[in-house]
Amino acid sequence: MRKIVGLACVALALTACGGTVREKAAPPSSSPPSVAASSAAPTEAPTEVVTGPNVSGCFTEKDGKIFSYGDDLPGVITGKGSVGVVISYERGGNVCTWRPLSDRLVAAGYRVLLYARATSAYPEDATVAMAKRLAKEKGVKKLFLVGGSIGATTAVPAAEKFGQAKVAGVVALSGEIDAADAAKLTVPLLQVGSENDSYGGATSLQAAHDAAAKAPDDQLLVIKGGTMHASELFPSPDGPKVLDTIVAFMNRHKG
Repeated sequence: MRKIVGLACVALALTACGGTVREKAAPPSSSPPSVAASSAAPTEAPTEVVTGPNVSGCFTEKDGKIFSYGDDLPGVITGKGSVGVVISYERGGNVCTWRPLSDRLVAAGYRVLLYARATSAYPEDATVAMAKRLAKEKGVKKLFLVGGSIGATTAVPAAEKFGQAKVAGVVALSGEIDAADAAKLTVPLLQVGSENDSYGGATSLQAAHDAAAKAPDDQLLVIKGGTMHASELFPSPDGPKVLDTIVAFMNRHKG
């Protein structure tokens, strides 16, 4: 049975198809409430007024194609590469804190989809739906699935549900991938996390790493002594190493 930690949720004002939004992104809060907040400064959404179609005030039509889905929730497809990337953020997080990774991937030639979701939504089905959407974009041939925290935990079963033949690889930041799911994985897997994170720490990452025997590449990056969670890693002192590792992994397996 998958290990899903009860996590705090932060409500965000989301604009899908126009209008004006004035907001400042909340810092990622996917770690359990008992864990002290990270001292790393979070990536913040712009404080200026954003008008027109946007996602959480930090992705606009200047970045790519804004779309809406479900109950008028927004998403964005940015970049023009033939290899796509679907990013599913941590519960209580938002797309804004994943901009450092998105920008790096777009610069490296990938096409990236980020989407907002209801705070109560379980990411697995949403990830599959977003993968199907991105796969229909002209020129997209294969996809990576990337997740943080609960988005990482569910990325592996989402890959299996979407169809592993169409998945180039899975990148999981601070997730707790169930060993049974990891054992079914037949595509490359990269796990990244902090050693002392209470959800997705070294012990959990190692267990999934050991179980993923069928994965053709099973890479693990553990930040020694750290507690930072999911996208909190990007603005941390280890952020450059984390971003470089992800891009190098994808470049190796994009085909």
